[in-house]
Amino acid sequence: MSRYYVAVDVGTASVRAALVTPDGQVKHTAEEPIVIWEPRAEHYEQSSADIWSKCCQTVKRVTQDIDVTCVRGLGFDATCSLVVLDRHFQPVAVNHSGVPERNVVMWMDHRAAEQAARITDTKHRVLQGVGGVMSPEMQPPKLLWLKENLQETCWKEAAHFFDLPDFLSWKATGSLCRSLCTLVCKWTYSPSEGWDDTFWSAIGLEDLMENSYCKIGEQTCCPGTAVGRGLTAEAAADLGLRPGTAVAASLIDAHAGGLGVIGADVRGHQLPCEEQPVTSRMAVICGTSSCHMAVSTQPLFVPGVWGPYLSAMLPDLWLNEGGQSATGRLVDHVVNGHAASRQLKEQAEKSGKHIYSCLNLHLEHMSGDAAQLEQLTAGLHIWPDFHGNRSPLADQTSRGSVVGLTLSQSLDDLALLYLATLQAIALGTRHIIEAMREAGHDITTLFLCGGLSKNVLFVQTHANTTGLPVVLSAEPEAVLLGAAVIGACASSDCGSIQEAMMKMSRIGHVVRPNPALESFYRRKYAVFLRLYDHQKECVALMEDDGV
Repeated sequence: MSRYYVAVDVGTASVRAALVTPDGQVKHTAEEPIVIWEPRAEHYEQSSADIWSKCCQTVKRVTQDIDVTCVRGLGFDATCSLVVLDRHFQPVAVNHSGVPERNVVMWMDHRAAEQAARITDTKHRVLQGVGGVMSPEMQPPKLLWLKENLQETCWKEAAHFFDLPDFLSWKATGSLCRSLCTLVCKWTYSPSEGWDDTFWSAIGLEDLMENSYCKIGEQTCCPGTAVGRGLTAEAAADLGLRPGTAVAASLIDAHAGGLGVIGADVRGHQLPCEEQPVTSRMAVICGTSSCHMAVSTQPLFVPGVWGPYLSAMLPDLWLNEGGQSATGRLVDHVVNGHAASRQLKEQAEKSGKHIYSCLNLHLEHMSGDAAQLEQLTAGLHIWPDFHGNRSPLADQTSRGSVVGLTLSQSLDDLALLYLATLQAIALGTRHIIEAMREAGHDITTLFLCGGLSKNVLFVQTHANTTGLPVVLSAEPEAVLLGAAVIGACASSDCGSIQEAMMKMSRIGHVVRPNPALESFYRRKYAVFLRLYDHQKECVALMEDDGV
């Protein structure tokens, strides 16, 4: 009898599901959009009911042509958004409008920037595990914001605060057990010591300590562990699967992407990580935002980089997680906001190509030599922190800047801005890698996945900027593959995550750096770093009354 695993990936704007074979082949996929509300600047909200509904729709579609008794396991991954439910497990409004349907504070919501800064100012010891700086994208500041701003309508009504991945495993199984992936990475939980009472007291959230932290998680387990007794009868009916089907302790979406690529067998590809441990690899999951994941056998503390997190992605290994808050979103912003954007879209429609494929082709025509294309931006430089800097500066006040603009509004001008944006994102990756190397990581090879990894120029720019080979998975849906990996573990078909990764992940293509561009990018990187320094100098001047 055939065996399958069902993977569900809840991204920023859509839910995707896949039917995956034991050797990692994605047989069917389905996708449904999810609603995003933006009631005010930096506030982004969703509905857990809408998300679950789209999970059910997509799973039914990918399994409609098979006998569902062949589905051995189910794995969920999702963004690290915050879900709020009352004591009856009904949604609680996270907004001033009091609309209970909108009960999810999205990962990219920065309403709690001030609370995050106050938490950082405590200098509490748990902050060592998040690079020394609390991000507004983590859960403690969001919880504090809800307490301080929605005391009556939300805080007093709330009985359960879930990370979105844990909400999905609870909805599927009825189990309140939380994944170490979420609690360790986004909630300051320690696998060895548990919750730190002094931290929650210091930041004004001591009420969460009641009843052994039952509102945010009493029980924990490693990602891939079978949760509860599998699918409940109600969830099975919703999803169109068999009751009791194994459900894995879930993953944050970026971590699922990491599992989908980082464990691939690289023998025969002449890569520097061949015959080296997995600690020589970095997974870069690049979509709306980007995450940079590397593991180590011993805890390595990297200023401005999250972690080290024990067993948050791979059992018994320490994870460091760098990141960029806006990457795919930044590219879209730059392109869509340009005067020539309409002309570009019309050209793309006529040619039947994606707009970014059109821009890549346009740049080749501009350069006349594909090998020299990236040097077109010698006089154009971008600092990419339009949504703050997550790593390695951990500065949410940082803002984007562009040096080298002209009065041109042509398609040529748009293409150059697009190229400079790709380069800025890649230079940000180099910045993160250098910070991690200084702390003791030995990164020799990049493994890319996510939407941006399908852009050949984005990938080549990363290779050239960092000087490292870039590995692309044979399965382009690496995030879904990672969710399938934990589903296979939950089913007991694989004895460990490492075993499942080796069986299910394969190399598809290797992109190598162009040595001729090493000097160009060395200079480009020096300019890149100065852009931040100049920005801070300008801010200081504006705040100096003596000037």
